[in-house]
Amino acid sequence: MSVSMRLKRFGTQARPYYRVVVMDRRKPGDSRVIEEIGQYHPIEKENQISLDAEKVKSWIKKGAQPSATVKSLINKSGIAIDRTVSE
Repeated sequence: MSVSMRLKRFGTQARPYYRVVVMDRRKPGDSRVIEEIGQYHPIEKENQISLDAEKVKSWIKKGAQPSATVKSLINKSGIAIDRTVSE
């Protein structure tokens, strides 16, 4: 199964917010998720990004590919990603 980390949109038309989720890459964006790993509130002035660093690191080690937007959110939140898989 090809797994990706991407955003799932919630909120109203004028006040969107997003959940950072892990889901099957082949499914549409509104389908079931495997795990929720954070939130992104673009309208807020403070606390826009909240990610669970341990979950992000573990999913990347398992082979999940973050989308371009999620990758930039991970970099903004300061989570260091080590792509080496320890066995």
